[in-house]
Amino acid sequence: MSVAAGVSTHQIAALTGPHKIIRAMPNTPATIQQAMSSISPNELVSSEQTQFVTEIFNSFGKAKVVSEENIDAVVGVSGSAPAYVYLFIEALADGAVAEGLPREDAYEFASQAVLGAAEMVEKTGKHPGELKDMVTSPKGTTVAAVQSLEESNFRASIMRAVKAAAKRNHEMSEET
Repeated sequence: MSVAAGVSTHQIAALTGPHKIIRAMPNTPATIQQAMSSISPNELVSSEQTQFVTEIFNSFGKAKVVSEENIDAVVGVSGSAPAYVYLFIEALADGAVAEGLPREDAYEFASQAVLGAAEMVEKTGKHPGELKDMVTSPKGTTVAAVQSLEESNFRASIMRAVKAAAKRNHEMSEET
């Protein structure tokens, strides 16, 4: 099993010979039992063995079997994502501090809002856009904020960040 970023099962097999290899990609929330991990077995690993490893990774969060060709995207959307979320929480808090809220309170409100929103996506099964629409009233504060984010290319910036992380992971695999 490998958790090395940028090292494919084919690269490992080239060094070790034809063995059963599983490439796993957890993220840092594993430290608090909230990981999202990808599991990518090579062709020598049985479905039972893949299931066993998936259950291990489920013990400290969630795990999903994905094809190794999708690992670069997984790194961008999950492996590196905690850093994007921390930046977002920090920016939310900084905005609230600029409006007079004490920093400790600002971090608490911002982090709980992000946690609650993530849980809403998970537990309701609704599309994030639908959930956004539910909280966005005509001529309200939220629509004003969403408009400001859109004018700043918020979504495009996030998409570029995911692509940059995926690209870098691919480059790392070519360097190894």
